Amino acid sequence: MKAAVLHEPHQPMEITDVATRSPGPREVLIATAYAGLCHSDLHFIEGLFPHPLPAVLGHEAAGVVGAVGSAVTYVKPGDHVITCLSVFCGECERCLSGNPSTCSDTSVKLPPGASDRLEWDRPEPLHGFLNLSAFAELMLVHEHALVKIRDDMPLEKAALIGCGVMTGFGAVNNTAQVRWGESVAVIGCGGVGMAAVEGAHIAGAGRVIAVDTNSDKLELARMLGATDAVNPLESDPVEAVLELTGGGVHHAIECLGMNTTAEQAFNMLALGGTATIVGMIPADQKISVDGMQLLRGRTLKGSSMGSNRFRIDMPRLVELYLQGRLHLDEWVSAVITLDQINDGFADMKAGKVVRSVINFD
Repeated sequence: MKAAVLHEPHQPMEITDVATRSPGPREVLIATAYAGLCHSDLHFIEGLFPHPLPAVLGHEAAGVVGAVGSAVTYVKPGDHVITCLSVFCGECERCLSGNPSTCSDTSVKLPPGASDRLEWDRPEPLHGFLNLSAFAELMLVHEHALVKIRDDMPLEKAALIGCGVMTGFGAVNNTAQVRWGESVAVIGCGGVGMAAVEGAHIAGAGRVIAVDTNSDKLELARMLGATDAVNPLESDPVEAVLELTGGGVHHAIECLGMNTTAEQAFNMLALGGTATIVGMIPADQKISVDGMQLLRGRTLKGSSMGSNRFRIDMPRLVELYLQGRLHLDEWVSAVITLDQINDGFADMKAGKVVRSVINFD
């Protein structure tokens, strides 16, 4: 099968032949239909987060089950599925307390370097990525790394739900638990940010303020439910949000992964407000906030993959899309081939796209 292999940070991925083995008892082999290019992948491409290399990246995907292991009963060949990096065991303290997205069982959620699912004809090992490695024509995954969906859901859009939509929508509705009538600011309107805007709109937020330096993305955010738009190139975003709301928002959702924007999210809160940090802030960056503001009831918290329970949440997101309430068609900027993956990430870094999707057909 063909796959995109990252050999070194800051270098183009190589499109080459790799292989995978047959499914083990609790594994599922999936023919990848579509995979989204996510900003989290770009962090690893740029070396901002360490990972064993060479590796096949990719973690936002949908496909069709090709074969299942002897102990798998949840899916069968031919089923349409969305994959998710939030592999869960269902038995650890995190899973049993209702937090499967942070499952601690390394026998199912393999740490970097532990996967043995990819092979090739070179002496060095080929590493998997986030238990998925979606930038390949086939994915071999644990049965708890996927969810079965309706056959009439377009797989091109289903792939987006696998990370970007789940992360942004879930941050608003699961982590922050936005209530109807509350005000929300979303910092960064890429794929995850767009999903946060839509999540806030669907939750009934009274005011949804989109913050981004790209005017096209701000226009799209308005189409998807934002009531206001702030461009940091034109005004200080904190001052602008405070002025728009007369004192700050109930919730600020940070979707860029920068310490400066995380601090901005906290500083644009109303008394008692909550800043939810969704973006992946590099390990060497620290966040500084005024401790007195914590005493005044402001909260700073993180969100991992939208605090998802993906086997419940993702089918519900599919239903919202098919009902016309969750809009995904508008933010697919480009459908590309695997051979175009490096150009796709270049476009992402340049801010030219909301989401690019690889079509493996």
